[in-house]
Amino acid sequence: MAFRMHRLFLLLALTVSLAAEAQLTRHIVSFRDKKATTLSLSQPSAFLTAKALDRRRRYNIAIDSSDLPVCRAYLDTLASIRNVRVLNASRWLNQAAIQTTDAAALARIRALPFVRAVEAVASVARPVDSTSLEPMSWDALEELRESGTASLSATGGSYYNYGNSVGQVRLHEGDFLHDLGFRGEGMTIAVLDAGFQSYLGNRAFDSLRRSGRILGTWDFVAGETSVNEDDAHGANCLSVMAANLPGIMVGTAPAASYWLFRTEDAATEYPVEEHFWAVGAERADSLGADLISSSLGYTDFDDPSLDHRYAQLDGNTTMVSRAADMAAKKGMIVTNSAGNSGTSAWKYIGAPADGDSVLAVGAVDLNGIIGAFSSYGPSADGQVKPDVASVGVRTFVITANGMPAQGNGTSYANPNIAGLAACLWQAFPEFGNMEVIDALRRSSSRFNNPDDRIGYGIPNLRKAYEDLLRRRQVRQARAILKDDHIRVFPSPFDRRLNIYYQSSATGGRPVFEMVDATGRTVLRHQVTATAGEVLMLEMPGVEALPKGAWMLRYADGERQGVIRLMK
Repeated sequence: MAFRMHRLFLLLALTVSLAAEAQLTRHIVSFRDKKATTLSLSQPSAFLTAKALDRRRRYNIAIDSSDLPVCRAYLDTLASIRNVRVLNASRWLNQAAIQTTDAAALARIRALPFVRAVEAVASVARPVDSTSLEPMSWDALEELRESGTASLSATGGSYYNYGNSVGQVRLHEGDFLHDLGFRGEGMTIAVLDAGFQSYLGNRAFDSLRRSGRILGTWDFVAGETSVNEDDAHGANCLSVMAANLPGIMVGTAPAASYWLFRTEDAATEYPVEEHFWAVGAERADSLGADLISSSLGYTDFDDPSLDHRYAQLDGNTTMVSRAADMAAKKGMIVTNSAGNSGTSAWKYIGAPADGDSVLAVGAVDLNGIIGAFSSYGPSADGQVKPDVASVGVRTFVITANGMPAQGNGTSYANPNIAGLAACLWQAFPEFGNMEVIDALRRSSSRFNNPDDRIGYGIPNLRKAYEDLLRRRQVRQARAILKDDHIRVFPSPFDRRLNIYYQSSATGGRPVFEMVDATGRTVLRHQVTATAGEVLMLEMPGVEALPKGAWMLRYADGERQGVIRLMK
């Protein structure tokens, strides 16, 4: 369920009596294999879009049996059983969600040779709870619009007039990326949530609709296209990334494209919602989405017998965390809110925030002070969790009526980071998802001293950009070096002499000298290098050298050599 100071979580092995099964009307049917499939891994275009295949090619991701859909014959057999309704199926987990109250039907399903297990996971739904936010009046809105514009001019201006969201963007120097032209263009974000109430008429999303950047919707809970009439939580989260109301609020990825998926039933707390999350993530993958932004989490359920234990939050046990890590394995960046349980007896993060490859986001205010409600790490297997933190205390969002409001929760911290991650990845598409996540972690305020509240800390997008820029340059240097350990250019040189050098296995302090025709050393430059490090240097002082023949002499303790040059 959406994090609203609730705790939610997943399922492992469920042992229920027939009486309990009569109350739990939705079940997970796990299959033994995919042997009956008519699809082939040699023809992946039958089940993956061109964009999904392009991601796999770009990042050298193998297509394997997990990509194959659940066998159609297995699903047809389930659907043919009286009083059984097949809701949907997860190819990654090789399972289907069904609905039935017929004990005889369940017994028949268990007897099928291709069925591994049947587990009860949910009952019928209850009325939906409401979301609590602090709305603003039109008068207050005008005051904030004026103060936002004044604040903008006072700080020198940016490409966007962020209005009320200026603080939550600039805490991370997100405006640095926007000003460079990286605003999410060409990036696709799948938002998994409880609904997107009134997004079709919300003026915050006018530019999304007009430019066709809401790519599609699906309700995995109800099995229908529309998500406009459901819970407002997803639309609030979407606004943190996608709002484009200059002077009022601009999100962190206002030029990105979005898929809107309802996977969460706000009326209930049951493990079937984790199955829906998995199916939604698979849909995002097959459609070629680049990122998944999820402000959902699972620990406790309406039926306490289904609750997760802390020991199960190890990144590899719960259904939703396994699905989230699989989404990362397929090349997507997955960001997820850490949870809002920091002040409760259960204080820990939820699933899938515990996922090994999930970027879990905690909450701070504009001054970087931790929100008391923000859930604690680490995960049960000792991972640093949450990974990073963003503004989740009095975060500005746009509500269903198109007005700004402030709300608390890691639900809002998460999309703030997700949008910025999309812009960063837009700038460096050659890097894989985990390399982008690594740059975000390394840029963060506590990278060298992480804790269990904000993990590696508050990311700085300028630093992350510079980190990836350096990595790009190193890749280019390696390509130029090929099998050599030194390349010097240009030749002849004039005012600049570039040296690409891969240090020896012991590193050390390589020295470079410019030697004239008489053998006299005119310039000397020494650096420190780690083992095997690629150095990209400019020889200082060469602009003052006279024209003629020169030699570059180098040595690093293991290797030495001379390169003849002309100026």
